[in-house]
Amino acid sequence: MGAEVVVEGLTKSFGRQNVWQDVTLTLPAGEVSVMLGPSGTGKTVFLKSLIGLLKPERGRVLVGGCDMVNSPERDVYEARKLFGVMFQDGALFGSMSLFDNIAFPLREHTRKKESEIRRVVMERVEMVGLVGAERKLPGEISGGMRKRAGLARALVLDPQIVLCDEPDSGLDPVRTAYLSQLLIDLNAQIDATMLIVTHNLDIASTVPDNMGMLFRRNLVTFGPREVLLTSEEPVVAQFLAGRREGPIGMSEEKDAATLAREGRAAPPDPERALPPQLTPSPGLPPRAGAQRRRERVLNLLPELPERARTAILRSYAPVGGAVS
Repeated sequence: MGAEVVVEGLTKSFGRQNVWQDVTLTLPAGEVSVMLGPSGTGKTVFLKSLIGLLKPERGRVLVGGCDMVNSPERDVYEARKLFGVMFQDGALFGSMSLFDNIAFPLREHTRKKESEIRRVVMERVEMVGLVGAERKLPGEISGGMRKRAGLARALVLDPQIVLCDEPDSGLDPVRTAYLSQLLIDLNAQIDATMLIVTHNLDIASTVPDNMGMLFRRNLVTFGPREVLLTSEEPVVAQFLAGRREGPIGMSEEKDAATLAREGRAAPPDPERALPPQLTPSPGLPPRAGAQRRRERVLNLLPELPERARTAILRSYAPVGGAVS
């Protein structure tokens, strides 16, 4: 099972520019979470802070007993081995074959024999659907294949936590749909804790167990996917509907006068129908994280907004029945 990640009061600035402040959330073990937000809200900075590549000014990130912000560097280095990271651009070495790119972490951080490295690499190549392409160079394959190769490399050290930085960037809608299914399938197979940073609404609405959103230097919300997908918070509703009316502007948040004008003109937001969450492909086991999530979320029901409660009960009710 994946490791739980506990974030407490995290605050990060670059000089006088505050990126976000007092971010507090928990990534439940073995579940898939998504962090949304408009461009420029510090989503990638948040990922780098979780893994200890950037040092926030305040707060803690607790992973397996290690504080990734405040612990000695040697402890952070060891805890970092629990992570696998799929970078936005794939971060592949252009002069290496896909096989050697994927094998790189094993050769750098383990003493495995080449026969064992080949076995592990080919297992991951098969997982992400790249069998037959392992000898190609990154420049000889499509962007979607490079994404999958980057994901395979993130998995070779058997991480307990997988971070994906905008895995959809540069992909068309069809490839994005395939990638979404792949992420769910991988979670079913390895039961790792997963955090996906994206502003792609298709991934955000169909893949995760939990969702959060960063805006105006704050975490707007984080919790079960139904909470965000049914939220009446103006910035969330605007983002999910992809419309101009709301707090998000072209380059920054809008002022009060602009919001007031829009409020008079904007039609009421209809209740959004929740798309079903993806399930593992036929032949794969059920997601253990989804089973744990069901019990956890049903226990949370009394604390959740009414629309979220209704959506959760509807999603867990058998056809023609009630939640047991």
